[in-house]
This record gives sequence, C-alpha cells and structure tokens, in this order.
Amino acid sequence: MTSLFDQLEQVSLRTKGSSDLSSLGVMDVLLDEEPAIFTKSKKDFTPLDKVTHVVIANKFMVLAMANNVLFRMNLHSPSERNEISLNKYTQGKLTNLFLDPTGNHLFLTFASKSKSTEMPELMYLSRKSDKIKTSGKFRTNEFTAIGWNNMNESDSTTGPILLGTSKGLIFETEISLEGDKFFAPSLEQYWRQLPNYLPLYGNKEVDGLVFDIGKNTNTPVTTLEYFQVPGTNKYMIFAATPSRLYYFYGSAEMEEKPVLQQVFQKYLNVSETDIFLASESRLGYSRLQFWSENLIMPNQFAWVTEKGIYFGQIDDLKDNRIATVKDKVSLLPYPKPLYEDYSQSPKYPIAIALTEFHILLAYTDSIKGMCLLSKEVVYEDQYNEAFGKLVSVIRDSRTGDIWALSENAMFRFKVHREERNIWQIFCVNNQFDLAKKYSRGNEVCYNQVLLKEADMLFEQKEYILSAQRFAEAQSSFEEICLKFLKVDEPDSLKIFLRNKLSALDPKQKTQITMLVVWVVELYLTKLEEIRLQGLEKSASYDEVQKQFETFIALQEVADCIRSNKSTIYELMESHGDKGNLIKLTIVSKDFERLIRHHIFKNNFRDALEVLKSQNNFELYYQFAPVLMQEVPKPLVNTLIDQGKKLGPLRLLPALVSCNGELHYLEVIRYLEFCIVKLKNADKAIHNLLVSFYAKYDSKKLMEYLNSQGQEVSLINYDVYFTLRLCAEQQQNEACVKLYGLLNLWESAVDLALKVNLELAKTMADMSPENDLELKKKLWLKIAEHVVSEKNDIQEAMKYLSDLIKIEDILPFFSDFLTIDHFKDAICNSLREYNQKIQALKEEMEEATNSAEQVRNEIHSFRNCFTYISSADKCEVCNMILMVRPFYFFPCNHMFHSDCLLAELEPCLGMTKKNRLSDLEKQLESLNTQSNSDNNSTGLSGMTRRDQVKAEIDNIIASECLYCGENMIRNVDKPFIEDFEYESITREWQ
Repeated sequence: MTSLFDQLEQVSLRTKGSSDLSSLGVMDVLLDEEPAIFTKSKKDFTPLDKVTHVVIANKFMVLAMANNVLFRMNLHSPSERNEISLNKYTQGKLTNLFLDPTGNHLFLTFASKSKSTEMPELMYLSRKSDKIKTSGKFRTNEFTAIGWNNMNESDSTTGPILLGTSKGLIFETEISLEGDKFFAPSLEQYWRQLPNYLPLYGNKEVDGLVFDIGKNTNTPVTTLEYFQVPGTNKYMIFAATPSRLYYFYGSAEMEEKPVLQQVFQKYLNVSETDIFLASESRLGYSRLQFWSENLIMPNQFAWVTEKGIYFGQIDDLKDNRIATVKDKVSLLPYPKPLYEDYSQSPKYPIAIALTEFHILLAYTDSIKGMCLLSKEVVYEDQYNEAFGKLVSVIRDSRTGDIWALSENAMFRFKVHREERNIWQIFCVNNQFDLAKKYSRGNEVCYNQVLLKEADMLFEQKEYILSAQRFAEAQSSFEEICLKFLKVDEPDSLKIFLRNKLSALDPKQKTQITMLVVWVVELYLTKLEEIRLQGLEKSASYDEVQKQFETFIALQEVADCIRSNKSTIYELMESHGDKGNLIKLTIVSKDFERLIRHHIFKNNFRDALEVLKSQNNFELYYQFAPVLMQEVPKPLVNTLIDQGKKLGPLRLLPALVSCNGELHYLEVIRYLEFCIVKLKNADKAIHNLLVSFYAKYDSKKLMEYLNSQGQEVSLINYDVYFTLRLCAEQQQNEACVKLYGLLNLWESAVDLALKVNLELAKTMADMSPENDLELKKKLWLKIAEHVVSEKNDIQEAMKYLSDLIKIEDILPFFSDFLTIDHFKDAICNSLREYNQKIQALKEEMEEATNSAEQVRNEIHSFRNCFTYISSADKCEVCNMILMVRPFYFFPCNHMFHSDCLLAELEPCLGMTKKNRLSDLEKQLESLNTQSNSDNNSTGLSGMTRRDQVKAEIDNIIASECLYCGENMIRNVDKPFIEDFEYESITREWQ
C-alpha cells in the first residue's frame, strides 16, 4: 500500500506538469537534438576584386578592394549599392576603415607611400554622400582607433568622438555636415587647443589632444570605446594598446566642449598603474570588443592579446576605477590546437566577434568558437583557397548579426540558443542564481539546479535555505523529511512542509490535511518546549506564536482545520495549549465549541465575551437560556446592544425560564427595551411582559395598560389572557380596565365598586354615549352602592341628572326615611317636568301653523298661470320656444325638452342615466304602437304612454336647470374637464 508521503510526492510531480522525474539527480536527461550553436551560410555576393578591409554596422556594409575601390551596400536592401574610386582622392595606401554604430559616418585612414613625399591622412565619408572629405588638421597623425558616440543617432553629425593615433595620442573632435560646413575646407566642429596643464607633446601644444598614452613612444591605440551612464553625466572610456587596457571613469558636462576631455583631467597626475590592465605582448595589435544587453551600456568585454583572452564583467554603477574591473577579469587560453605545425610560431586571431557566452576567433584560414564560461571549443570552421584568406569577422552591434568576409566571399553566422547548456556551467561553479536564470524554461534542468543548490546548502548547514530550495524542487518527499529529522532541524522541516503545502492544489485534500497536521504538531511542540523553559513571556515565544497564528490564518489551512477540528483540538489539548485552542476556535469560527468549553468550566462571563465577538446570531438563541440563569444582567446588556439583529420571539425560551427577583427585573428591562425602543408588536412579547407586571409590579401594569389605549384592535396584548392572569393575581384595578376594553361595563362597574368609588364613576363615564339605558343602569348601580353601603343621602342626591331622577333612586332608600330629606329634589323634579310639558305644547302649536301654511300654498299654486309669448326663446339654444316641445318653470326659465335633456344628462348619476335611457326606449316603442295599446290602465286612468312620459318628466323636469339644487351642487365643477384639458390647450395654442 502506498504511503501518504509517496502519494504527496507523486501528486507534487504531477502538479509541476513534468513527465517521469523519479530519477532526477541520478541520471542525465536526454534532450531533443538541437542545431549547432553557430551555423554558417554563404551569401550570394562576389566582390569584383579581392577584399582588403571591411566594416559593417546597422545592416550597412563598406568594404575596400585591392583595386582601390570602395564598395558600399545596404544589407537590408542589397539593391542599394554603389562604388567609389579612392584614386581620385589620394595616392596613399588604405590602412583601415572605421564605421560608426549607425552606419552613417565612415572614416578612412591612409598611410603615405613614401615618408618623404606624403603624410598619413584621415578622410571622412557620409552615408548620404559619394564625396570623400578631408581636413588639414588630421594630416599630421596616423589614426589607428576611433571611439564613436554610441548615443548619437544623427546622420549629419558624429557627436563627440575620440581618435587614437599610432603614437598613443587621444584626440577629441566632432564632425558636422550641417549648414555651410559641408562645403568648408575643415569638417571638424571643434578641435580646440590643449590646456596648459596637459602634458606637452614634443615640447609643443597639440590641438585637440586630451590624453597621451604613448608618452613619446610609438605605442598605437588599437581600440577606443566610450559610454555614457544612462540618466547621469558620467562616462566610462576604454582605450586598448597591444599590451595595455586603459579605463577612465568620470563626469563631464555636455555644454562644455571638449566633453570627454573633462573625464581625462583627473587622470593627468595619477600613477599609470592605477588606470590600466597590463598584458605582456610582442604582438603589434590587440582586439577589444564589448557585448551589451540593451545596446546602451556594455555588460561584458573581451580583450584579445598575445597571452590570451581577457574576459570581464562591467557594472556601470560600481566600476568607477580599474581595480574593480580587474577583480572581475579572467584570462582564458586560446583554444587548442593553435599550431598548424609545431615547428612554426603560434597564430593569433586577426578579429573577434563577441556574444553573450561565446567568442568567435577569426584566423586567416579558420574561425573557432569558444565558450567563455567552459573554455571549450564549440565551433570550428576552415576556409579553403577558393574563398581566399579570411579578412575579418564582424558582429553588428545594433542588430547582433555576425558576418565573416574572406577575400572572395561573404558569410553570415546564425546563433541558435547559445544559452542552452550554460546553466550546467553555472551549476558546476555553484553560481545557482545564474543557473536558475538560464534553465528556467526547462523544468528538468531547473529542478536539477534546485536540487544541487539545496544539497550544497544542506552540507553547509544552511538548513533554512536548504529547506526552501528542496520545497521548490521535485524530489523524494520522505527522503528530504528524513534528512532534516536526522540532523534534528524541526524549524527547517517546518519551512519545507509549509512551502510544499503552498504548492499543492486545493483539490488534494488528503495531502493538505497531512501537511497541515504535521506543521501544527511542529509549532505546538516548539511552543511547549519554550513554555517548559519558563520563557512564555519572551520575544522568542512571541515570534513563534506569531508565525503559528499567521500559518493557521491561511485560507487553505483554515479550511483544513475546519474539516478536521477534532484532530487539531486533540493535538492542542495533548500539548496543554489552552491559549491556542481558544485562538484556533476563533480562526476556524468554531465559536460554539469555545462557548461550550467556557460554560463547562463555569466561565460564564468568558462565554458571553466569545458570544459577543462573533456574528452567528443562532448561538445567542442557543446559549441565552444558560447565560440568563448565570449572568442575567450582562446578558441583557448584550442583547440590548445587538438591538434589531436579534429576534425577541426566539429568545422567549431564555426569558420564561427565569426565577428570582434579579432575573425577572432583567427580563422586564429587556422586554421594555423591545417594546419601547424597538417598537416590537408581537403579542407573545407583550403578553410575557404583562405576566411579569401582573406578578411583580402592579403600578407598571396599570401604566402599560393605559399606554396601550382603549381601542381593542390597536392593542398588542391578548385581552382575555391578560384578564384571566390579572384575575388570578387579584389585580382588580387592571381587571376593571380590561372589562371596559371588552365592553363588559356592568362587570367593570361592579368590580370597580369593590375597589373605589371614583374608579366606578370613571368606568360609567367611559360607557357608550349613545346607549342611554346602559349609562342609566351603571349610574343607578353607583347610586345604589352609595345609598346601601354608605347610607349617604346627600351623596346620592349628587347623581341626579337628566338620566337619573329622584323617582329612580327612591326605591333604594329605607321606608323609614321622611320626605323632608327629598323635598328639594322632588320640587326640582316637578319643575323640570312642568317646563318640559310647556315646551312640548309650544312645539305642537308651531307644527300646526306650519302645516296650515303649506296647505294654503298648495291650493294657491293650483290656480297659478302665466303667459308664453311667441317670441320667447329657449334658455339653452336661444331658438323660438314654441317650435318644439318645451318645459316652463315657475322661476320663468324655459327650455326645449331636448335641450334640457342634453344639458342635464351629464349631471345625472349612473342609475338615473340608465333609467332615463330605458324610459326613452319605452316611449319610442309606445309611440309606434296602435292607439289600442294606449288605453288607460290602473286606478289613475292614465295611459301607459302618459305614465312613461310622466316618469321622464319627473327625472329631467323635477327642478329648474339653473335654479335647482343640481346647479348648487355643481357650482365648484370646472368649466373644462380633466380629460379635455390637453386637447383644448392645443386648440387655444
């Protein structure tokens, strides 16, 4: 059966996405075959004559041929080419070509054919021109090296440049073709006089001279290069001679010309040994070349001399003197064999091409490629007589292309992943950062580097770093764990396990659980060891505790702990770590367990604090009953703080289970908070409060009942439940109040008379005003109580009113009482009766007179008449009245029947409208029938037609349209209806 450790290892390997890696570190991994690092291809180019010199920059090639013709070609567009004859400009022998990095500026150097006839010459040719320019100031020196301005991009000026001579002199100048200077006899923009403090050359001041390396000797400058540090005004300058490599570093202001002369100034009085790297050489030349990652600042260089290849790194920010450069320079021997015949002298490279990790060495008949790190030859190529002697190998600094030219042919080199095996070299040299950098694209190789680094760190007893590297690598999980266990390094093992845990997929539950439990066990063991030493308050304990808390707070760890609570809790209990047990429950949000733990230990206030610190309100309902029994006041304070977040109904089990004065006071306080502050209207809450009031506080009971009002539909408590409860607790005053709510007025007054007389009076006054019989009955009960119980005749007389007369209360008095006690009351009663009889007589007489007046008006109205003129018009349509049926009203308003109907119909209700429409249909139907249908019917003798017409008249002509009540009702009716408003507004516009 596979162990958990093996499963973890297998899953980890699958997670990394690599194939079978079980044998990593034991056997080499076979890689797919790849092309050679350097491959050569011949270009379709054949010069017209033998090539003697060649330069290439920015895909622009210039070469000189034996026939003294200069050939130029754009390598990006080979059709762009031209030839220039040098015989037209000079009879001197061409010694060298210098092309700037942009390919725009070309210098040609010539040696005199006879020392007596001509001086050396330096000529200039622009890419934009076919005419070669010269300067008189250049004639006195034989220039062997030029340091170009690598920041310059202009095609009309070179910017500040350095020129080295065959005698070790270094000049600064600038060539410009702008304005009239293109046609001027002097090309140089400035060539200033040497300051007085510079050394003299031949006891004469030399124009433009900035430094003298040769010191009056024939020491040629073979290479010049300078670079400006990005973002600063600092410059680094390299100058090579056959046996020395000079390094200058300093500041210069671009506004001051010459610019680079400012850098050389501080080296004028410095010992020579402090500015160069020396190499004994009998050769008359050396080759210096730089490699740059960003084409601005060099990262490394190779200096080829007789002794070998000096290879070094450059840091533009730190290397401010030659000593720091020397510390990073190593001497590499030339690749073997260097001899065609051991009897002959050794051959040395005539040109070099530097890449990041390799160097191509060009000989007259071959090219060798050597790795700068392993010193091994990785490429070798021979050139036969058909191609002629090899002229040069050139690396284009702008594009990185490498070209090789022989006398009769041109070749291009391609570099294929030269860094493919570099990681192995770095790994062997224990340069693991670089090894990881160059192996990062290959999982297998990268893993090998990690394993070797981890093993080395383990041997050096750097266990923490070793654990980190082992966690990144893919190797045997059990083997690594055992390595750390054998050396008793639990802290390192813990780091290894934690890093492994972070690399696992969340779906790998089993592996995550195993690692989490193991790491927790290691932390708990460490903490226990410190506690046993009595250092629980120490900084070391706090540091471990902080790390542990950070660990259990991780999302994947917290999820795992939640799924394995019992295991983790058992671990902590076994280590006696109560503090972390509590913290763990908080991290895993297992508050229920923590609260139970506190309650079990009778730490009720701690349990309440935990309850307050979490947001699961279900726990309040769960633990409130227990906490209410033990800590009622703090619990109620907590419940009040939570406010509306808690449902009071769900807390009822905790509230009803209380006993004792302290408990009911706190329960009442919480219930009052719910009702007053939270405006809770649940009947159960109100009923519970009433029950506590009825048992313990009758005063608050009455205040509560009064605050609820007298409307049964608006009160929040159960009246019948409260009445029964108050009756049981003999709360008579409350019962009286409740009887009144239930309209049991007689019971209310009867009970109130047992409490106090004023309460009975109040209840009698509260009885319905419209039920006079009930009021009378209630007041008679009060009067009877006063008479029978108190035998107070004077008090009883006070109840006499419109409802209760003296005769109503007389039966309550004793038969032995004399009439003298009621004399005044009886007299008053008789006077009131007499007044009422007289008032009734007056009302009857007024009614009789009104009836007689109405009868007279009706009689006179029957004989009333009026005259209608033929000229009278309808009030609505203003047409002659008598042309159509009409109505005439006593107010003298007259209307055509149809006009009156049209005006009145919108004002009629829906019922009358429907009835009127039905009557009109009946009348129309009766008008079309025969006369036999119109015979009289009923006792009135009216025909059916007359009846229908009379009913229509009753609807539309019961009152005048202008003078009747309908006009008064519609006085506030708008002239324009709402639905007509928009249309009429548009018409007016």
